[in-house]
Amino acid sequence: MDVVNNRWLTLQILRRDLFAVYRQSAAGLLWLFINPLLMIGTFVILGRSQVFNLGDVRAPYPIYAVLGMSLWQLFSVGLTSSANSLVAAGPMIAKINFSKKSLVIASLGSAMLAFLIQFAIVTVLFVGYRVTPSFFIALIPIMAIPMAMLTLGIGFIVSLFNAVMRDVGVAIPVLIQFLLLLTPVLYAPRPGIIGELTKINPLYYLVSVPRDLVLRGHSDHVVGYLAASVLAIFVFVLCLTVFHLTETRIAERV
Repeated sequence: MDVVNNRWLTLQILRRDLFAVYRQSAAGLLWLFINPLLMIGTFVILGRSQVFNLGDVRAPYPIYAVLGMSLWQLFSVGLTSSANSLVAAGPMIAKINFSKKSLVIASLGSAMLAFLIQFAIVTVLFVGYRVTPSFFIALIPIMAIPMAMLTLGIGFIVSLFNAVMRDVGVAIPVLIQFLLLLTPVLYAPRPGIIGELTKINPLYYLVSVPRDLVLRGHSDHVVGYLAASVLAIFVFVLCLTVFHLTETRIAERV
């Protein structure tokens, strides 16, 4: 398969993108800390002022929030990066014949880096709050694989649409913020309309189940996580196939 055959190219694009993005930014890698911490700080203020009910998180809130955000960042950063991967490489696509899948796959590197940084913050918070996580914390990288596959699958399709209609790339960050508010990442699940939407939201299971396993050693939604994982695999395979069948026409659109 050309994904395997082009792994060297994918790694080179990944390294180029990471260095290019953060070399041109004054804050550099600090933005991977600043953005989620600002969001978490906002929810802390809203919760303490009783403007927003965070619910029973059953753990020190910073640990609960950062652990959830580490998994969410894998989705949000990955989808944003993949949406712009083809457009950003327009001149390269027009001049060189290569597998365009490498561009989308490499775009997941920023999300993986964000995930690792957030996970490092979580370990520091566990020590600071003197909270002992369950042994499932060692399995977090494995439990995050379905989220990465779902993100990459959607990213393949979104990158195609953005190559045709640039408005897609602008709309993605707005949509992600909306999904964050609908998904119990920074607050506990609750009854009502949002609670009902949560039951059919695969992102909720891919975030909450690994978090519950780390914090409590068990979860009430393992079946939902398994179903979301199967869905992630299906989406990945389907979208990869669609991308493979259409990538030869990408150069004409970018």
